[in-house]
Amino acid sequence: MTSRELVRQSLEFFAPPRIPRQLWLLPWAEDHYPEELARIRKKFPDDILNAPASYRQPLPTSGEEYSPGIYVDEWGCVFENRQKGAMGEVKEPLLRDWRDWEAVRIPRERLSLDEDSVNDFCRAHEEFVLSRVLGRPFEQLQFIRRPDNLYLDLAAPFPEFFRLLRRMHDFYCEETELWAGTEVDGLVFMDDWGSQHSLLISPDLWRKVFKPLYRDYIDIAHRHGKYAFMHSDGQIEAILPDLIELGLDALNSQLFCMDIEELGRRFRGRLTFWGEIDRQYLLSRGTREEIREAVRRVRDAFFSHGGVIAQCEFGPGARPENIVAVFEAWEAT
Repeated sequence: MTSRELVRQSLEFFAPPRIPRQLWLLPWAEDHYPEELARIRKKFPDDILNAPASYRQPLPTSGEEYSPGIYVDEWGCVFENRQKGAMGEVKEPLLRDWRDWEAVRIPRERLSLDEDSVNDFCRAHEEFVLSRVLGRPFEQLQFIRRPDNLYLDLAAPFPEFFRLLRRMHDFYCEETELWAGTEVDGLVFMDDWGSQHSLLISPDLWRKVFKPLYRDYIDIAHRHGKYAFMHSDGQIEAILPDLIELGLDALNSQLFCMDIEELGRRFRGRLTFWGEIDRQYLLSRGTREEIREAVRRVRDAFFSHGGVIAQCEFGPGARPENIVAVFEAWEAT
């Protein structure tokens, strides 16, 4: 059985012979632990890969995204970064006044995707292949407006807010359709919706403004025979029923910000939980026994002839021996 078949069986709750795995890496880990990382990759190879994104037109970015200094993304948002290997922050909004909303430039260069290179990559690998991240409307609006301004916008939105959001969404749908026409197995979108303890906006506002956008992304994926994957940090239990209603296939979320056992009682067998293991404490300071217990909790809560992907993130502060302990614990389940 190939890794691609293994992941599909987990997504379809069709009793895979083992739980598929994926390690997420930030450049910080590659900089700090190159030798340990090489050993981890050799011992626990990924069953899920991210497709390369090669464009016929260069993206209008400048600087290095994960290096100290200034990085400008393809939308024109300016990030300031002080730590090598991690992402910076937007200090000054790209859009200061909603009267200037039409000046926000849509990065249509991303529609010049080299589909042949994506397809060649898929054919060369037996792993399950995901697209690059596509739609991220909430986060991109934060980058464009700066988070504090955006929360005020959402409290009393100007008509221009919805006009820009529609323009962004139309672009994301066009890009999602483009990737859906390639040979990737799944399409990915993301937005970090949770704080440590709750959703960042009211669930009703989320349902009114953002839920219809995700419905479109998921519908595009399914119409093309692809699986829909989503990532969100934080405590997002309030919107899990909505994401399941929309037909989301796999969700990566910070399970340890929530009541894992309660999530299992409510959602087991209805959604594949694409990781994770707590990176706020366990991956940096947890003991082997604590990590083993964390993996057991996740498996017991969510495994139902599938429905689980063994994922964790190797980022700032994480210890390589704890990453190893995560995957050893999954192998022992």
